[in-house]
Amino acid sequence: MLLVYYVLLLVCVLISVAFLTLLERKVLGYIQIRKGPNKVGILGILQPFSDAIKLFTKEQTWSSVSNFTLYFFSPVFMFFMSLFLWVLMPFNSGFFDFEFGFFFFLCVISLGVYPLMIAGWSSNSKYALLGGLRAVAQTISYEVSLALVLLSFIIVVGEYSLDNFIEFQSSFYLIFLFYLLCIVWVVSCLAEMNRTPFDFAEGESELVSGFNVEYSAGGFALLFLGEYSMIILMSTMMVVLFLGGSLNLVFFVKVGVFISLVLWLRGTFPRYRYDKLMNLAWKSILPFTLHCLFMYVGVKIFLGVL
Repeated sequence: MLLVYYVLLLVCVLISVAFLTLLERKVLGYIQIRKGPNKVGILGILQPFSDAIKLFTKEQTWSSVSNFTLYFFSPVFMFFMSLFLWVLMPFNSGFFDFEFGFFFFLCVISLGVYPLMIAGWSSNSKYALLGGLRAVAQTISYEVSLALVLLSFIIVVGEYSLDNFIEFQSSFYLIFLFYLLCIVWVVSCLAEMNRTPFDFAEGESELVSGFNVEYSAGGFALLFLGEYSMIILMSTMMVVLFLGGSLNLVFFVKVGVFISLVLWLRGTFPRYRYDKLMNLAWKSILPFTLHCLFMYVGVKIFLGVL
């Protein structure tokens, strides 16, 4: 029965990813005063399926000097990692009850650097390698901040499970108590997902599309399916952390608001400079999250809770 639930969830996620790509192109179109996709189907609603058919049926090419096995399986592994994390989501559907769900989340999300690094290295292209190295450095830098933000929440709430976080916020949203950490979380998630203004792993103007420059057809599609699945996943995590409450229609509306924020930021902000990105991670966000963590630990010790 668990397998049926999980397969049903994955089907819903993949359909959501398909229409998220359409929504993004529509939002960016209207931000730039144009229409976006509107030819395939009614109002362009069949455009994602047209793109999927095109990508998975076109010719697959690869470099003759690439490390083919690693090159071939890196997109598959990246796609698998983005779907594997959905077992964490507290949908009351009989999934696994993770008592230490947040630690599992950090362990799995930290594996996301390996497909980027291996895809860049195994392509045997200097542009792909540079893009992979930049992506790994960026991801590792902001995962430290994500972990410290989560530790601050765990210290205050005293729980490690996502279900308990949602129950804890049934009457009081943590965003009112942690609004500064919410901003840090949003910035770190954008960097973690390689989204504008921190999309250095795919800096087209600088790296000819970065680590995925040698990928085409199905491999390229799997890389971006994984990326867009992570957008939905991280938006759901934002809601669980800051705007919990009952698992009803309002919960999914909140997820949609965070997804719209990610798309809006892409159409609004230019790409950051790479040295400023790393300075922001290590010289601004890291000291701030450490201070917050020490402050919450000190308050709990003062109140005699720890």
